[in-house]
Amino acid sequence: MHFLDDIYLSDKQGNCNRGQELSNPAVFFNILHALENVLLVSHSAAELGVGPMVPQKHFARHYLREETLPSTFCPGCGAGEVTSAFLKAVGDLGHEDLSKFAFVSGIGCSAWIPSPHFKADTLHTTHGRAIAFATGLKLSQPELRVVVISGDGDLAAIGGNHLIHAARRNMDMTVICVNNYIYGMTGGQVGPTTFTGDRTTTSPYGNPERPFDLARLVAAAGANYVARWTTAHPIQAARSIRTALEREGFSFVEMISQCPTAYGRRTRSGTPPEMLKWFKKFPVRKKGDPLDQRIPTKEGMDLGVFIDRHETPFTELLRETYSKIEG
Repeated sequence: MHFLDDIYLSDKQGNCNRGQELSNPAVFFNILHALENVLLVSHSAAELGVGPMVPQKHFARHYLREETLPSTFCPGCGAGEVTSAFLKAVGDLGHEDLSKFAFVSGIGCSAWIPSPHFKADTLHTTHGRAIAFATGLKLSQPELRVVVISGDGDLAAIGGNHLIHAARRNMDMTVICVNNYIYGMTGGQVGPTTFTGDRTTTSPYGNPERPFDLARLVAAAGANYVARWTTAHPIQAARSIRTALEREGFSFVEMISQCPTAYGRRTRSGTPPEMLKWFKKFPVRKKGDPLDQRIPTKEGMDLGVFIDRHETPFTELLRETYSKIEG
């Protein structure tokens, strides 16, 4: 038996559960926290056919700054699954390090995924301005793969104008939006993706507003690639992030993520495992499904690929303009 099978995971009421599948992202994340973000997999001689035991670090540690660990994310936070999916995509593309990337983030919990954790060049910018900074970075250093990782409050609220215009321009960058339906770091305020009726610190009687459907918004604005997955779909998420990183032009991956501290408690959405079970009930789009208008609800957040096209990226159009001027 795998030695991790003997780890007991306790919820906030002190109830212990044993033998839960390690494929469950919430269980996996909690185990990483319990081991200071190190996964030591002990293989027996029968499993490997070699020596007695072989300790291995979790693959993501290769891309992370050791001095930043263990992370400051709350236990059960989805940031760990998002990090794992992103770095899995990077590894699948054959990158041994992050030297060909530049990361930009704004303000909020999700902005801490690349900065300070990634062993890479990062810009931790002012609130809502991550995409604006990333645009200037890409135009000045076009050889770099520019990636923005931040939250729904940072990218879709104060940064919403930058988001839709970067998609309209088809700016060469990849944006990973971690959507946990709320402002987490600042105390659980209502945000542009908070569901109608949700009770938050700034909507104690229920949110009267309709939420954005970020995937449809960015697809309609002109992005080349748009997908939406959840932290309960790590394999599909890693595949979409890989495609997004390979695609020229503007690519956008919305990652629905659990926030047990600010959203789960205030809206009574349950524990991290319960929120992941909720995410698994979301319907998955079929190829060719129309992009009809929908108001997101807790039952109707569809997942999958929304747009996959190859329109000319902004940097190429800019080069053509310079050529005309010079010619």
